[in-house]
Amino acid sequence: MSAMPDTTAAEARRATTRSMTIGAVCKALSPEFPDISISKIRYLEDQRLLAPQRSAGGYRKYSAEDVLRLRTILRLQRDEFLPLRVIRQELANGRAGAAEMPVATDDAGRRRWRPQVGVSDAPAYFSLADVLEDTQADVSLVRELEEYGVIKGEARDGTRYYDETEREIVRAVRELARYGVGGRNLRVFRSSVDRESNLLQQILAPALRSRNPERRKEALEALENLATVSTHLKHLLLVRDLRRIAN
Repeated sequence: MSAMPDTTAAEARRATTRSMTIGAVCKALSPEFPDISISKIRYLEDQRLLAPQRSAGGYRKYSAEDVLRLRTILRLQRDEFLPLRVIRQELANGRAGAAEMPVATDDAGRRRWRPQVGVSDAPAYFSLADVLEDTQADVSLVRELEEYGVIKGEARDGTRYYDETEREIVRAVRELARYGVGGRNLRVFRSSVDRESNLLQQILAPALRSRNPERRKEALEALENLATVSTHLKHLLLVRDLRRIAN
């Protein structure tokens, strides 16, 4: 009678074949996520979002499922700007398929930065620690934005909180900072926004002050649409002027 095959050993060999070192994982994902690093992957482990197996020598061994989970986490961070605590909930609810979700791109197929809040959205609030974790910004940048009046925050019980829009402002400014744009440079944006905001409020002021809930709701929707159109118009004007400089 022939001996039964050692299925446990076969499964172990298959698992070993599928496993990757942390360096290999970092290299494999870097084309899609240029900012990925070994330290960032380790940080996600520290936050209990990843739990790869370890070899007898203590080295991390990432399975195909681990890599899929990591890609999902990175895409939720990059494309939906979700904080880690929300990502943890999404994963707990079985959002493994998020790894194949569509990504916002431009006409050339490059990934576009995109905001995640609107005029009529109900505000959510985040502590300074949450903002720093979610945006990967330095505390000095947040302080600088407060100093120049770009964001304000609110102190509650000894802790400073920022709404979701302010958190996304920090994220956008951190992106600008990569190109040398500092807090003092943002006064130009602040002045421009103040003028536009005043104009849009004047246009819709009667409806926004209406006692009729339906009319106020319609005014908020109109305000959001006007904000979107004005933002697009600014983009077109800026592109036109930059093209003139380039030519």
